[in-house]
Amino acid sequence: MQTVYAVVCLAASAAIVVVGFLLFVLPARRRADEQRAEALKLRDDIRKEIETKRKEVLLDAKDEAHKLRAEVERENRGRRTEIQRLERRLTQKEEALDRRLDGLEKKEKALSAREQETAKLKDELDGLVTKQLAELQRISGLSADEAKRLLLKTIEDETKHEAARLIRDIEAQAKEEADKRAREVVTLAVQRCAVDQTSETTVSVVPLPNDEMKGRIIGREGRNIRAFETLTGVDLIIDDTPEAVVLSAFDPVRREVARIALSNLISDGRIHPVRIEEMIAKAGEEVDTAVREAGERALFETGVTALDAEIVKLLGKLRFRTSYGQKVLNHSIEVAHLAAAMGAELNVNVALARRAGLLHDLGKAVDFEVEGPHATISADICRKHGEHPEVIHAVGAHHNDEAPTTVEAVLVSVADAISAARPGARRETLETYVKRLQRLETIADSFLGVEKTYAVQAGREIRVMVKPTEVDDDAAAKLARDTAKKIEEEMEYPGQIKVTVIRETRAVDYAK
Repeated sequence: MQTVYAVVCLAASAAIVVVGFLLFVLPARRRADEQRAEALKLRDDIRKEIETKRKEVLLDAKDEAHKLRAEVERENRGRRTEIQRLERRLTQKEEALDRRLDGLEKKEKALSAREQETAKLKDELDGLVTKQLAELQRISGLSADEAKRLLLKTIEDETKHEAARLIRDIEAQAKEEADKRAREVVTLAVQRCAVDQTSETTVSVVPLPNDEMKGRIIGREGRNIRAFETLTGVDLIIDDTPEAVVLSAFDPVRREVARIALSNLISDGRIHPVRIEEMIAKAGEEVDTAVREAGERALFETGVTALDAEIVKLLGKLRFRTSYGQKVLNHSIEVAHLAAAMGAELNVNVALARRAGLLHDLGKAVDFEVEGPHATISADICRKHGEHPEVIHAVGAHHNDEAPTTVEAVLVSVADAISAARPGARRETLETYVKRLQRLETIADSFLGVEKTYAVQAGREIRVMVKPTEVDDDAAAKLARDTAKKIEEEMEYPGQIKVTVIRETRAVDYAK
């Protein structure tokens, strides 16, 4: 029984092995054979494709090599043609040089022959000159040295005569030019400076709201008017003039104090001796302030510095002083400007001339208190307050009370005469002045390449800023000429206007 079971098991195992072989091994072998066959076929296809590509590459390489060979041959032919052309040109140049050398050799031979002929003629000329010199000596009876001395003496006499005549002409011309230059300097100084003028007066008129105010000003039994006149030192004239009273005094400062005090009293309405005293004290303070401000303004206008406070106060008092139709302070400022302008033209000490011009009439602020000519009084005041000796001399000599010994003293005297000799001169109105400056800038702005314009020096100079990328140096010079010409054609102005064209480039960087 066990044997049968073993046989059956063995038979089953063998069947299983056979079935497994049939189901798994045989299909696997068939698939392996198929894959091997496909791999062989793929290898053959790849070999065929590689062979095809190799043939195509070889053909392309042959075509490219053929093209390169053809191109190289064309370049070689072109180079050979160019070389042949250069060879022909070199040959032609060699032939031309040969011909030129032949010509130069012929010219050299001709020059040698001419030199020999010239030397021969020179020898003959020297001989003729020697014969002529000997004949001249025989005829004149003079040797060569004697003739030379005689000729030199004659030339010397003629030269002296010509030199003397030339010196006279130069002196006359110099005198004429000096007169002309002096006129130009004075004219230019006058054109550069003008001040307002007013009529001289020793009275001030104060308007009243009504005629009833006159009685209040006089006061009971005249106490108000007496107190007013006593405290101010001014005569108060009340007459038949409707709605006005007159203040009369030689001292312009006291008259101004009285005018302000009376105007304030009329506005306030309370008029009695105590109130009068208060108003006069207040008006005195106002006038002192105005005097100081006027003096400081005069210093600012003229550019004069480092003046003693007392001199500044005296200058301010000149605001209320008039002389022959001129306000003395305005006249002093004008003289300072004129003297400085003429000094600048003559290259002298401009600061000294300006300072002396401003201080020259300082004595008129106190001439009703101090005896003597105002020029001498002015010089004494300057000396008292430590001014420079040359300033003191120029101030004291401006009316020839002492002989002027410096150019600055003469300039102050001339400037004073110029200012005093033209009463009624007026500076142009502010509106006209502003319009003239605007017109100047408009004319300059009308040109291409102009970036910005500035009218400076009271309209005597126009500065034109141009764009450096659009206007070069040559164009800048032309722009200056064109602007000046257009100003001459379209404007009327005193003196001359300087046109300055500025072309500037800047490069900016920062070190960090």
